[in-house]
Order: sequence, then C-alpha cells, then structure tokens
Amino acid sequence: MFIRNGVTYEFHHMGIPTREPREGERYSAQFRMHTSDADCELMRVQYHRFEEGSTLPELMRTVPHAAFKVSDLTKAIEGKLVLLGPYEPIDGFRVAVIRDGEAPVELIETTLADEQIWGRAKSGTRASIYR
Repeated sequence: MFIRNGVTYEFHHMGIPTREPREGERYSAQFRMHTSDADCELMRVQYHRFEEGSTLPELMRTVPHAAFKVSDLTKAIEGKLVLLGPYEPIDGFRVAVIRDGEAPVELIETTLADEQIWGRAKSGTRASIYR
C-alpha cells in the first residue's frame, strides 16, 4: 500500500492479455473480451482474451496491467490520460484505466470485500460487464 497526492493505493490484481482460450472464461459482449482467473495463491491474476473488433484501446489489449484499489477514484485520475471509464462493471465497483508511462493501470474504488467482488464477477450476478 502507498499514498500519492492524498490517495491511498492498494494492489488488487494483475491482468494479462492472452490469445489462448482458458477454462472458465466469462464473456463480455460490451468489450468483446473473455476473462478467466489464474490458479495463484499469492495474488489474483486475470487473463483477458480479446475478439477481433474489441473496442478497448490497443494498449489494454496488448500490455499486462496492474490494478489498485484507490481511496478516491476521481482524485486518482485527475490530470491522467484516461483510457477507459470511469464506469461500474460490477455493482458497487467503480473502475477507470489510465496510461502510466507505457503501461495501462486499472484503478478501482469500492467498499466491497474481495469475496463479493470475485463472487459477482464469476457468477455474473450484479455484474453488468458479463451480461
């Protein structure tokens, strides 16, 4: 965890673009993207596989990203190049993706516990991104 400009940042997960289909993928028609979770113990890793015609920026489709929970999303994106959002892919889970140097970084503002976040993402319940 660290603080920058009055905003607290806490590591949440790693996102990795892939071209290989993986077991347990969830589909987002909105972004033409398949998401699956890695079997890791120390950190959460998501794999993202994109279909032709995905509207997400190329940087997000080709470069791995780190994701951080932030205490104030509006303040965290102030003055940054925003690639996506802010939007709410899961109820109670606001997200924006910024460009930090040559890398995309996902910023998340939520009061949900990780179990709620990952449970909603996997089940599609209260997760508009996977409808």
